[in-house]
Amino acid sequence: MKYKVSPLEPKHKNEVLEIYKLGIETKNATFNTVVPTWEEWDKGHLQHSRLVIETDDKIVGWIALSPVSSRCNYNGVAEVSVYIHPDFSRLGFASELMEKMISESENNGIWTLQSSVFPENESSIKLHEKFGFREVGYREKISKMDGIWRDTILLERRSLKIS
Repeated sequence: MKYKVSPLEPKHKNEVLEIYKLGIETKNATFNTVVPTWEEWDKGHLQHSRLVIETDDKIVGWIALSPVSSRCNYNGVAEVSVYIHPDFSRLGFASELMEKMISESENNGIWTLQSSVFPENESSIKLHEKFGFREVGYREKISKMDGIWRDTILLERRSLKIS
């Protein structure tokens, strides 16, 4: 299947937010329950290392980074969000996005990438491990979803290029 990875731009906002909505609906991708406005989404993510993947002129996935802190000494630490449309999962698109995002993030001074993943989201855990993320924590009962406590696994990847 032919595909193209390109920078995520405002013109992709409808597809990006729709794919995010589908992720919310799984209840295994995020604690968020409401799709943000584009302005909220845009403000919450770093301006660099935002990518989309498309096939047959359709955006089928995206990846972006969020700052983990407003403190300047954490400018090189970012949280990964990667979402693939469920109709296009398990085709390697998440791997393509992750590989390119890691390179771009390092070119933009990011030395640590982290992700907080539900233990039930095995495909996301495997994706992160494939790219050198390691488990650095297990957060038990970190937040409730639908009145039920949920756990997350904290995964981290240190850049080998930035010392």
